Formats: sequence, structure tokens, C-alpha cells
Amino acid sequence: MKKNQILMAMAMVASSFYACTDNTKSIIDTSNNGSYKVYTLNDVTEVQNLIADTIIGTSAQGQPVGTGHFTFFSLKNRAMVPLTDSATSNWDVAFRGTTIITNAGTSGPGMGGAYTHVGIFADVISFNADSTIRKDAAPVYAIKTGSNKGWYVYDGPNNLITPIPGRVLMIRGADGTLYKLEINNYYKGGVTPLTTATTAIKLSTQRHYNFRFKAL
Repeated sequence: MKKNQILMAMAMVASSFYACTDNTKSIIDTSNNGSYKVYTLNDVTEVQNLIADTIIGTSAQGQPVGTGHFTFFSLKNRAMVPLTDSATSNWDVAFRGTTIITNAGTSGPGMGGAYTHVGIFADVISFNADSTIRKDAAPVYAIKTGSNKGWYVYDGPNNLITPIPGRVLMIRGADGTLYKLEINNYYKGGVTPLTTATTAIKLSTQRHYNFRFKAL
């Protein structure tokens, strides 16, 4: 009897410990308040509001003019990489306006590359990198630029950029790791401005990449 009581007491202590452990687990904030954020859920990493070349003015035609610098990102480390490391293999993808480069060819010394896949992000589980992947050869890039040529469509009359549904960027990282990446939105807070929004709002909120990726 005494032995059973001891075992029951031990079980209650263990139960209390695990309950406390579960209750004190950190809760990931997935809301998008317009700030840069990176978090991972179920092996899928979400990146919010990665600024791709800060706009410093507009051209005579009313088009945005940036600093001309790419924003470099390491898919492996899930973090931005300093501009000073642009000539290294420390980054996997980089963003400047609607242009996306990978760490290979004319863009970097790594083993990177990419191509654009038409399909559903969740359905992509693998790809044959050797037969489909391409390297950057500026001014032609593995991820094609231009409206309806790669990952986005440009609405000229309303001056808005919208990701094309069902476009998954298949990327080989600088070290050869394979990833799938989907761009969800191009604007701050993950919300595309209304067509009736002012030009100032459209310009000030664009070039904020919201995307998700996963290693394959």
C-alpha cells in the first residue's frame, strides 16, 4: 500500500512538471505589424517586411528610385546578412525592388541558383536541381524579372505589384541546400494598398517582402 502511495505521488509530481513546462512554452506571435520579423512553425519559416532597397525618391516618370543595394538573406541561418558580406557565400538570396538574385554565377561565389515552379507551395516536396536550376548571368537572372515573367504581375495604371498565385521559387542555397520559397506580399504589413490609395502610400509601403520558405 505504501509503495503504491509513493508511486502515485511521483506520478503527480511528474504530471505537474510537464504541465508547467507546457504552460511556459513561448507563444510565437504571427501577427504582422509592419516590422521585420522571422519565425518558424512546422518547419516553414515566415519572413515579414524584409525591406528590399529603400526608396529615396522618384524618377521623372514617377517610378521609385532606391539606393541600388540588394538586401541579402541567409535561408540557412534565417537571417539578414550585411552588405559587406555580399561577395561571400554567407547569403542565399538577395532582394532589390522586384529583382531577386541567388548566390552563384554573376551574383556570387556560391553554389546557388533557382527557377520558378508553377504549383502549390504545400505540394512541392522535391525537385531535380541538376536538370532545371539556373544561375544568374546578369542582366538575365535565374528568377526572371518583369511582369508575368517570374513571380509577380505589375498593374501599370494603378502602380501596384502583386505576387502571382501558384508561383514557387525553387532555390539552391550557397552551400547547395535546396529550398522552396513563396512570396506572399510585396507591401508593408503584408497588405497590398487599394487601387485608390495615394501614390505616396503605394511608394512608402512597397518593397517590403513577405515570404515563406522551407528546406527540402
